[in-house]
Formats: sequence, C-alpha cells, structure tokens
Amino acid sequence: MRPLRWLVKHAWHLVLILLLVFLGAVAVHGVVRPWTGIYMITEEQRLGGIERDWVPMEEIAPVMARSAVAAEDANFCLHWGVDMSAIRDAIADGARRGGSTISQQVAKNVYLWHGRSYVRKAFETVLTPLVELFWSKRRILEVYLNVAEFDEGVFGVEAGARHYFGVSAADLTPRQAALLAAILPSPQSRSAAHPGEYTRRRASQIQDGAATIERDGRAACFET
Repeated sequence: MRPLRWLVKHAWHLVLILLLVFLGAVAVHGVVRPWTGIYMITEEQRLGGIERDWVPMEEIAPVMARSAVAAEDANFCLHWGVDMSAIRDAIADGARRGGSTISQQVAKNVYLWHGRSYVRKAFETVLTPLVELFWSKRRILEVYLNVAEFDEGVFGVEAGARHYFGVSAADLTPRQAALLAAILPSPQSRSAAHPGEYTRRRASQIQDGAATIERDGRAACFET
C-alpha cells in the first residue's frame, strides 16, 4: 500500500508537473512543428499510411489562407478563440453547421481526439485560450492548414492540393483554394476534383468571401 499512499499524497504534485509540461509543449509549438495528433495517428494505423507534407505559411497561396478563414471562421482575426456569434448562428440553424473556430479545431486536431463528448469539449475549451495566448494568428492558421483533413488519409493543404489538382499549395488558384475550403467540413464525403452541386455553390460563396475579408481587413492578422 505504500506506493498507493505516496501516489495519493503527491497526486497534486504530479498533476501540476503534467500541466506545466503540457503548457510548455503548447508554448514551444508556437514556433516548432507540433506533434502528430491522435486522429492522424489512428488513421495512419487504420489505412496503413497517410499523405502529408508540412509546408510553412510562406509556401501556401495567400488565397488559400483567406479561403479557409472565409469558409470556417470569417471572424478569425476578431476573436480570442471562441466566436459567440458563430455559436448563436449554429444554434439558430438547428446545429446543421458547427460553431467551432479555427483555433478550437487546431486545439482538437493537435492535442485531443475526435468525436462528440463533453469531456473532449471541456478540454478544448481550456486549451483554445492557451493556443491563442502563445501562438500568433498566423501560426494558428498555418498549423490548421497543415493538419486539416482533405480526403481519407490526406492531411494538410500541400497534400490536398497535389491529391486533387496536381499542384503545390503555393500554386493554388482562387477557385481551387475555394474548392478545397468547401470540402473541409466533410472531407471524406466531398471531392474538390469532382464537386457536386452543393460543393460548387459553396465554393463560389467562399471565393466571394475570401475576396471580401481581404478588402475589409479581416485577413490582416495572418497576412503580415
């Protein structure tokens, strides 16, 4: 029983140490490439391999960054991790669309697991402000574009661009970028190369939205 008593007595020390280690990891990942997320690891094991090529923001077409923001989080530059207006809109829409910001998706994809649960959402709620605290908006978007899933086993915008269009992320056209952004919510059921009617229509909306946020300054925080 001695080891058990010692563990109980010093449990809070262990928790504190783990929290400090994790906090340090989040801070370091603001400049160093993050570790591979749980979902990506499980998909690699399930499929026997995945497509992924990490690229810095400088090697991603600016229109791709704007398209992702227009599609997933138009107020990305205006909030600190949680967009209450987007959550209200999602509730009003009957939860047919998510209210998660890009920052929340990064926290989930890098540090947590996929799936709907209150436990995961609680961890995500705690982690997102830490990501916003230690990382720049440009860094958050860079990581997001490198960990997002674009097809089954295809992760990151570089792999997505080559998979669908045979070009690098740096050479994406506005239309190609909009199509990639249009499949982000459901990458395994939509195709950027062979889009259905909904995906084509959504891509057109995203293309207009990307131009709008460039004009009105909502892209300023990541285009520096």
